[in-house]
Amino acid sequence: MKYSWKVAFRSWFPATCWTAPLALLVTALGGRGADQAASQVVKYADIGPAAGLSTANVYGGIERSANILESTGNGVAIFDFDGDGHNDVLIVSGTRMGEPGRSSPPQLYRNDGSGKFSDIADKAGLTHTGWGQGVCIGDYDNDGWTDLLITYFGWNRLYRNRRDGTFEDATAKARLPTAETRWGSGCSFVDYDKDGFLDLFVANYVDLDLEKTPKPGENANCVWKGLTVWCGPNGLPQAHNGLYRNRGDGTFEDVSEKAGILKPGGRYGLGVVAADFNNDSWPDVYVACDQTPSLLYRNRGDGTFEEIGGEAGVAYNVDGQLQAGMGVAVTDYDGNGFLDIVKTNFSGDLPSLYNNEDGVFFEDVSQPAGLGVNQLLGWGVLFLDADEDGRPDILMAHGHVYPEVDKASIGERYAQKTLLYRNLGDGRFADITGQAGPALRTTRPSRGMASGDLDGDGRPEVVIVNMNRPPALLKNQGARRNSAWVRLEGTRSNRSAIGARVTLHAGGRRQMQEVYSGGSYYSQSDLALHFGLGEAQAIEKLEVRWPAGGVQVWESLSANQKYTFTEGRQEFQKTPYRKP
Repeated sequence: MKYSWKVAFRSWFPATCWTAPLALLVTALGGRGADQAASQVVKYADIGPAAGLSTANVYGGIERSANILESTGNGVAIFDFDGDGHNDVLIVSGTRMGEPGRSSPPQLYRNDGSGKFSDIADKAGLTHTGWGQGVCIGDYDNDGWTDLLITYFGWNRLYRNRRDGTFEDATAKARLPTAETRWGSGCSFVDYDKDGFLDLFVANYVDLDLEKTPKPGENANCVWKGLTVWCGPNGLPQAHNGLYRNRGDGTFEDVSEKAGILKPGGRYGLGVVAADFNNDSWPDVYVACDQTPSLLYRNRGDGTFEEIGGEAGVAYNVDGQLQAGMGVAVTDYDGNGFLDIVKTNFSGDLPSLYNNEDGVFFEDVSQPAGLGVNQLLGWGVLFLDADEDGRPDILMAHGHVYPEVDKASIGERYAQKTLLYRNLGDGRFADITGQAGPALRTTRPSRGMASGDLDGDGRPEVVIVNMNRPPALLKNQGARRNSAWVRLEGTRSNRSAIGARVTLHAGGRRQMQEVYSGGSYYSQSDLALHFGLGEAQAIEKLEVRWPAGGVQVWESLSANQKYTFTEGRQEFQKTPYRKP
C-alpha cells in the first residue's frame, strides 16, 4: 500500500476529536428555512396496499432468530420486464429456519400501466424457493430484453428473459456455478473488459455451514449487549467474491483468480456497486463489507483489478476503524465531476459518506456533512433528488437484525425509521425526515430499497422490502418542480448501456450520473436516470459518454420529458409525463 499522509493524519488525530462539534452545528443550521420550503415539495405516502403490493415477505424468524442466515433479508428490483413501457417490481423472498413449507418464491408485480400491480411470478417462471438474497439486472445476451440474477444461499439463479413475459432459468446453460454451496449477496452486471457484453460480479457473505455454526450464546460472538443472539459474522469463515466473464455466446467463465478478485482474501461482502470512480472510462467495483475492510477494486484496463480500498480511504471509517457495511450508493453529489460513495452501517455507528476528491482519494465527510445525527442500523440506501432541485439527496432504510431487541430494555427497536437527508448544496445534508410526509414517520424492519417511476408521472417512487411484512411503496405527493429522465440504449456498447455516463447542464448547474447495475442493499433501481431541474424549463446541454468510447451531445431539450437516446444516433425519443 502506498503511503498516504491523510491516512496517517487520521491515526494521529481521530475524527471524533474535531468532527462531533461540527455535526452539532450542521444539525442546528440544517433544519431551518430552506428545509421548511423543501418539506412542501417532499411528502411521501405509503401507497403499497392500494397499489397491490400486498404480499408479506418471508424471511427468518418473526420474534427470534437462531442463525445469521435469518438476518440479511432480501432485495428489490424495478425494471420493465415485459417491454410494455411500464416499470414492474420484483421482490426477492426467502424461507424460515426449519420450516421449508413457509418458503416463498419471488414476487413479480406486473404494472398495468397506471401504477397498479398484480403478482405474476408463477406465470413468468419465477418459482424457485429458498434463502433468496439480492437481485441485479442487465441484458447479458444483448437481445433488447432485460435479464436478471437473483442471489441465494446455495447457488445463484440467472434468469434469461424469453421476450414473451416469461423467464428461463439459464444458470446451468450459462455455465455459472450450480453445485458448490455459497452465500451470494450483492451483485452487479458490469462490462469490465468493455467488449460489449455484460459480465457478472457477485459478492459472497459467509462460507456458512449450517451444521457447524455455533448456537446462540455458545461464545462471545453469540452475545450482543447482554442478549443471547445468533453467532457471527465474526468467528465464521469469510467468503470470497466472484467475477464471471461473459464469453459473448450466452456462457460465462470464472475469472475471479486471474482478474485479481481473490487476491485481497476473504471478506464478509454485502452491498456491491460497479462504477468509474477515477474517470478513466473503465468500471471499478466497490463492495461494502461487514466487520472486514470494504473493498475498492480498481480496473486496470487489461482484464485485471487492483484492490485499493485502504489506500483510497474507503475501507474504514475516518478513524481507521472497521465498520459493518451493508448498502452502498454512488453519485456526484457535490458536482465536482467525480462519483462519491454513501454506505450504510450497523447500529451505533453513523453512515459513511466518502467524498471523491480527485479520483484517487476519498475523504470520509460523514460527520461534517451532517450524517452523524442518527446512528440506526442501515440497509438500503439511495441517492435521489427527492425535491427535484438538481442536488442528489440521500434516502436510507433501517431495521435491526435481532427481533429479540423489542423485548429487551436496551434502547433498540427492530422496526426503525426511513431517513431522508436533503442536500443543502454546500457539502452538508439536513435530516428532513420529520417534515417529509407520513410514510417517513412509520418504522419498519427494512432491508432492500430501490427507486423508479412506477406510474409515469415523472417522479421516482421508492419500494422498500420489509422483513416478514408487505413492502412499502413510497409516493411523493408534494408540489412539483421540473425534471427529466434519461434512458440509454447501447449498440456498440452493451445494450443496457451499463457504464454509460450522462452529464447534464441546466439552470446554471452541472449534474453527472452513471448507469449502473446493483447498488443500494441487494437491490436494483431503474436503469433510467432521473435529473431534478428545479425551476429550469429546459436542458441546455446533455452529454453521454458511452462505454465503447464514443461521446454524443444533445442541446436545447425540454424539461418534464422521458428521453431515450440510442448510441450512434442523434435522433431520440421523448415522452411527456403522465398527468396525475
